[in-house]
Amino acid sequence: MRIGTHRFGLGIVVSVIVALAIPSHATASPIEYVNLGDSFGAGNGVLPLAPNTPLRCLQSEQNFAHLVAREQGSSLTDVSCGGAATDDFYAPQFEGTRPQFDALSPSSDVVTLMIGGNDNSVFSGAIAACVSALATHAGAFDPCTQQNGSSFDDKILDSTLPAVRQALRDIHTRAPEAKVIIIGYPWLIPAASTCEPSVPVALGDVPYLRNLQATLNDAIREAAADTDTTFVDMSVASEGHDSCQPVGVRWVEPLLFADQFVPLHPNALGEAAIAAEVTDALAG
Repeated sequence: MRIGTHRFGLGIVVSVIVALAIPSHATASPIEYVNLGDSFGAGNGVLPLAPNTPLRCLQSEQNFAHLVAREQGSSLTDVSCGGAATDDFYAPQFEGTRPQFDALSPSSDVVTLMIGGNDNSVFSGAIAACVSALATHAGAFDPCTQQNGSSFDDKILDSTLPAVRQALRDIHTRAPEAKVIIIGYPWLIPAASTCEPSVPVALGDVPYLRNLQATLNDAIREAAADTDTTFVDMSVASEGHDSCQPVGVRWVEPLLFADQFVPLHPNALGEAAIAAEVTDALAG
């Protein structure tokens, strides 16, 4: 009997110790959220800058990823950086940075990114070409279109599309349990009306630039579909909020007379709009 009683008492002691060692209300770990990509995702031009980030990246504390993370209580690792292209996922963009993919791990829960606009200098090259064409061919209807034809679209289809597709595949490999969301670019300019003087390109070149951006967004959409990645289509949400609209309506600042120090990029309203679309995608 003593032996049996002793064993029964030891069992109670062990049970009590185990119960004390395990919290009665387990605390869930915060969502591990990683944001990758370029200046549109980094929020270049929107102040204040995010602390403890490379100054050259101009990452904003009010970019869409920071807004989403704060709202949802996520643990955010944001390595988005102005000027980034898909190559910068795999190698340091400049001294003081690491490959953006170093931020990914098997424990990542959510990954967001905006990428593709800097590959082959699509955005900057096309805007520069069209501004220059107007300056050198004053009065011409569509000098940029005549000079460049399909060259920018060809670069997107031949180079940017496969690069983005491969990057998404590699994200899924590095973060196999994560929900991956790639965001398309909001409209920079309207479909047809003039943007002068705030965006000084010829009237006939406005649809040329608009169609180029549509080609890029369609390529990103295709890369997402090919890799089982969620695509957020900002072209729908941003219609009527391009850089040629008045303050308070536009989500992107114009090239000239911008209200922030980085032109032709989303302003605070634009970053908030992207955050809202990403939040909806996460809920879905």
